[in-house]
Amino acid sequence: MDKSVRFWDRMAERYARQSISNPDVYQKKLELTQQYLNPESRVLEFGCGTGSTALTHATKVQHIVAIDYSPKMIEIANRKLAEAHVDNVTFSCTSLFDPEYEEESFDAVLALNVLHLVDNYQRFIQRAYDLLKPGGVFISSTAVLDKNRLLKLILGSGTALGLIPKIQFIAQDQLENNLTECGFTLKEKLSPSSRLGSVFLIGKKS
Repeated sequence: MDKSVRFWDRMAERYARQSISNPDVYQKKLELTQQYLNPESRVLEFGCGTGSTALTHATKVQHIVAIDYSPKMIEIANRKLAEAHVDNVTFSCTSLFDPEYEEESFDAVLALNVLHLVDNYQRFIQRAYDLLKPGGVFISSTAVLDKNRLLKLILGSGTALGLIPKIQFIAQDQLENNLTECGFTLKEKLSPSSRLGSVFLIGKKS
């Protein structure tokens, strides 16, 4: 099993119990996202973790497919799903590159706190673009840690020791350029308020 999958499986129960670090910012991101959703929307969220955000958006859309690499995360997400009695969310342990997902079949693709955790994140942006219908939106929240040298050293050491998964140090302007080069038009942007924050971007496919 991939080391990162083992890590997130170990972290799943603790992750599920964690409170949201900045509720006001999280709520703002939910509100901005829902401005681009409607009762006919088909949504794909990858890196969904334990499923809280997918369940929050469920009342606004036709259906959400929420996926994650970690079987334990999906197990917890399905437990939440059963407790919530929601019938328009499907949780699955699979990849964004699963051939089951056809091009131009989704109205929105969500990548929340995940792009900095994958290798070659540009591939994931391109895949999201391909999966979206014309006019669809790619909604991402990504840690931008490139300017924090101390954190780079600490996280790099943790990765080298096998304690944590590899983390990509993505710059905000770099990420914005990646989206526009892929063909997205940036519609919304929330820049991080601290050096440990995340940039929230919504890009629309022409």
